[in-house]
Amino acid sequence: MPTALTPDPDDVAPDPDNPGWTEDDFRRAKGPESLPDEILAAFPNTLERLARTRGPGKRPRKRLQTMRLDPDVLDYFKAAGPGWQSRINAVLRAAMERGR
Repeated sequence: MPTALTPDPDDVAPDPDNPGWTEDDFRRAKGPESLPDEILAAFPNTLERLARTRGPGKRPRKRLQTMRLDPDVLDYFKAAGPGWQSRINAVLRAAMERGR
């Protein structure tokens, strides 16, 4: 019986114009840095994202943590736009430092 991670093969119609990737396809895949300059110029966000990407093997400075927040608290921080997670972190850090 299929799980949430493995679709039922009867429900997935093969797409001859977009076949699934093989292990060899993944091995041969290249990143966006290998694209020609004129293509990268057409997609400037790709270059910005490449510049911000951490290199492989670097130790993350932060840990991923799941936590439940009240919807109005989350909406408040998200309303200010991108960077809401960093703002929440700053508020928590200030509370932590006041508690010392």
